[in-house]
Amino acid sequence: MASISSTSISTPLYIPMHENDNVAIVVNDGGLPAGTVFANGLTLLEAIPQGHKVALSDLAQDDPVIRYNVTIGYALRALKKGSWISESVLRMPAARELVGLPIATRKAPVVAPLEGYTFEGFRNADGTVGTRNILAITTTVQCVAGVVEYAVKRIKSELLPHYPNVDDVIGLEHTYGCGVAIDAPNADVPIRTLRNITLNPNFGGQAMVVSLGCEKLQPTRMFPKGSIPILQGNEPTVVCLQDQEHVGFNSMIDSIVKTAEEKLKVLNARRRQTCPASDLIVGVQCGGSDAFSGVTANPAVGFATDLLVRAGATVMFSEVTEVRDGIDQLTARAANPEVAQAMIREMEWYDNYLTRGGVDRSANTTPGNKKGGLSNIVEKAMGSIVKSGSSAIVGVLAPGEKLTRKGLIYAATPASDFICGTLQLAAGMTVHVFTTGRGTPYGLAAVPVIKVATRNDLARRWHDLMDINAGRIASGEATIDDVGWELFKLILEVASGRETWAEQWKLHNALTLFNPAPVT
Repeated sequence: MASISSTSISTPLYIPMHENDNVAIVVNDGGLPAGTVFANGLTLLEAIPQGHKVALSDLAQDDPVIRYNVTIGYALRALKKGSWISESVLRMPAARELVGLPIATRKAPVVAPLEGYTFEGFRNADGTVGTRNILAITTTVQCVAGVVEYAVKRIKSELLPHYPNVDDVIGLEHTYGCGVAIDAPNADVPIRTLRNITLNPNFGGQAMVVSLGCEKLQPTRMFPKGSIPILQGNEPTVVCLQDQEHVGFNSMIDSIVKTAEEKLKVLNARRRQTCPASDLIVGVQCGGSDAFSGVTANPAVGFATDLLVRAGATVMFSEVTEVRDGIDQLTARAANPEVAQAMIREMEWYDNYLTRGGVDRSANTTPGNKKGGLSNIVEKAMGSIVKSGSSAIVGVLAPGEKLTRKGLIYAATPASDFICGTLQLAAGMTVHVFTTGRGTPYGLAAVPVIKVATRNDLARRWHDLMDINAGRIASGEATIDDVGWELFKLILEVASGRETWAEQWKLHNALTLFNPAPVT
């Protein structure tokens, strides 16, 4: 595991993000009491919790409150210098219109390619490379989940020990497949998501499906014969529980186990081999965010993202509502107008989706986000976007779509941790980087998840759940570049087989499909 250190800061300290900011966040563990005097003479007029904002100048009613050099809100009343700027004293700005945006105007920094970095991965016939060698059993409908769970336990106990080169056996279970309007607009989203998860590089092309038989999502609908190039000549093996041959529960289990053994034999023949870093597919995400997310962990991830892109790898960032308020920053970084328009299309689709549900983007922030100092989704978005680094954005994926190119990709997903992770799996992710400030035991069975803590105190308390402590940036023990390089090297080690804490404890969240279509 990565070494995690933690230092408590005794000197009162705050961090602004830009010279134009009129607020800054309190750094000290536990916050600071009223009357605290900073080195520059600023005095707190009230106690302010860690991560929450202090006014750096007097604010009149309706004055803009600026963090990241962006207006994150407007003062609801006059506020004195040294005041606590909490959610309760802010009015959130309106969302940026999706017209008149800068289109492919910001050129990415010119940097030399990053060469010579490799990892030990499992190369697939289609050219993709897995970081794990896993037998995944796809399910077409939630009805079969219990049977598959039972079968997986038996496969792990009886068969897996005989196939030492296979890392794991997992069931791709979900709550979809029947009782849905399967021909409705947008019903293709969960279907293509399941299809593309089955094709994830970590599964070695050994597609295995368990079906009930009567469900709406038939295996032939998930995998139209001959339409998926990676499966040509190796169509998914299907076990249908309602087939006449199955007499009794154990007959079903025996059939699944027998089919699984044939797949295990193929997977066991695979060996890790040296692959260039350009074969990596990394998904970046944040959850349980706080005000430090955009100060420490996410900037370090952004630095690592740039290193990966320089090495020729693919990096996906996501979470529509958590980048929506920075859409102008993203369209400006698009590699070309087509990429910019694709981002606008996904934002507009999601705006309409939220409107149909009777909510807007403000519904995103959680009680934990607010307790950690994030007043609203505008402030949260500014800290979230920095995970994407500074490279040009070269592609956009709609929910459930599969990657077709390398580089920095915007994969449009809801901000829900579980749905975002599921959709990044479908896109082809083989390593997941997940930052958190409040703390979460989130993990995925299909890919290793590297957890990055935003604060020293979280890294100390959750020392055996966090893989990297980015809190050292706030305390001055390390720079963003230092932690970014540390993360980059850890990604290569984890891709080569090193276990993350989530893997060691076998912490696996359930797949959660995004289904915007009606349920019947």
